[in-house]
Amino acid sequence: MLLALTWAAGSVDAISYLGLGHVFTAMMTGNTVLLGLALAQGEVWAVLRSIIALVGFAAGAAVGALIVERGGERDVWPPAVTWALALEGTVLLLFSVVWALSGPGRGEGVVHILIVLSGVAMGIQAAAVRRLGVPGIATTYITGTLTSLMVDLVGWLRAGVQTAAVDAAPAVNWERRVGLLAAVFVVYGLGALAGAVLQARASPLVTLSPLLAVAAVVANVSVRREPRRS
Repeated sequence: MLLALTWAAGSVDAISYLGLGHVFTAMMTGNTVLLGLALAQGEVWAVLRSIIALVGFAAGAAVGALIVERGGERDVWPPAVTWALALEGTVLLLFSVVWALSGPGRGEGVVHILIVLSGVAMGIQAAAVRRLGVPGIATTYITGTLTSLMVDLVGWLRAGVQTAAVDAAPAVNWERRVGLLAAVFVVYGLGALAGAVLQARASPLVTLSPLLAVAAVVANVSVRREPRRS
């Protein structure tokens, strides 16, 4: 499910960068860099788009935090996270409707609305994933994930050497952690690739990629009956 959310974030970044005036609405690190470049080059509209993306993401993260931090559930996947992702899916659905109705010749005002909607959706997702507390995993940016991957890879290699020296199993499931981190890194890129391809060949359908990914996660969690405790 984390990989599906990562796919959604990669797709949204491709959509926003290619279709909304070279701005990122999921990866705020890159968007902050774009803001600095736009300021240096005196590109007023680019500056405004980046600021709107930052504000939208921050607002979404705040809303997501209000939802997921309400209770102290110890479930592996708390119900509040599902509610937050359902809200994200609703925002992405609205984003898809506005995208389809506005068409390729959309004006600057509509672009700003789309930036806000996608930024809010990604902010909600970031807060929801953070609530899950999976070490090193953040579906909306890759720098921290790549750093965690390298650190855990080194830990895995060291644990293997120690296990060979003394007949004892490592305390951490390194294979699973390294595999998940590597998968997040790859899936984010694949989501961006799919978003770029759809943007070029089937622009009206491109927004369905992140929407269906989030909807699949919400549906998957909703149909599961057994509570999972940490």
